Amino acid sequence: MNTIFRIGNIRKLDNNCPLYEVKLKLTSDDDQKLRQLTDRIHKEVAGSTGWDQLGQVLLKIGQFDKAEELYTALLEQTLDDSEKAHIYHMLGILKTYLGQCREAASFYEKSLEIYRKTLVEDDPSLATSYNNIGLVYHNTDDHSKALQFYEKAHKIYEESLRSDDPEFANCYNNIGGVYKDMGNYSKALEFYEKALKIDEKTLPSNHPDLAISYSNSGSVYNKMGNYSKALQFYEKALKIREKALPPNHLDLAESYNNIGLLYKNMGDHAKTLSFLEKALVILQKSLPSTHSHIQNVKAAIDNVKKM
Repeated sequence: MNTIFRIGNIRKLDNNCPLYEVKLKLTSDDDQKLRQLTDRIHKEVAGSTGWDQLGQVLLKIGQFDKAEELYTALLEQTLDDSEKAHIYHMLGILKTYLGQCREAASFYEKSLEIYRKTLVEDDPSLATSYNNIGLVYHNTDDHSKALQFYEKAHKIYEESLRSDDPEFANCYNNIGGVYKDMGNYSKALEFYEKALKIDEKTLPSNHPDLAISYSNSGSVYNKMGNYSKALQFYEKALKIREKALPPNHLDLAESYNNIGLLYKNMGDHAKTLSFLEKALVILQKSLPSTHSHIQNVKAAIDNVKKM
């Protein structure tokens, strides 16, 4: 008891029985980086109930089916409007991860409808809703609508949070992503650098959100043709994710995919295939076979093999 383990591998022993083999590695008490990360994650999943905390952990580690089952059950059991709003919001996040934008938007709108009746206009919970609705529009390539919601969120954060709050970093990353997709790389890099500055100041050095900021900066340098700089940032992101995330997490697949496509741009086809195939293995374990991410990686692999 009172010990910390790293989870190595999880394997189901029998398809007919819910029994799993979990390989654990005991960490030393003086692993300060791991302790800092554990403390940070504990704060981030400080939900209203133990079940809510469990749901947030399941989302963080990419166990989407289990998270959906849990939140659906909680939604059926609660009569409290504020709890319903939160659960709708979490289901929206889940659907966003899965690329189901229409379903995500529906859940976010249900959540926002309740929040607007119960919260003041500058409440950070409203900003979080605006931010995530912006993400849905971003994923459907409606850039002007996405920016509109991101900027609503940013305005609330300016009125209610400290300038170095991690929520600002999340918002800056999202705004930067829109500008990147619009081809305005200098503007994208400006916002990504703001996000990275906050994350490096406030997060443990092995926090997965820091990996997101590194990856975002890398993606812009890749678009700009500065491949050595892009690889530098991508490798920083991958190093964090390999240490901090489960082996089948979607963010890890993203890193492998990014580095694979970068090597393709650099003309190294052997390394391209190596990284893309790693990404594909994770995606096939975590997403439906029809998901666009799987189809895109398969197409990239086939394209490289024909070269």
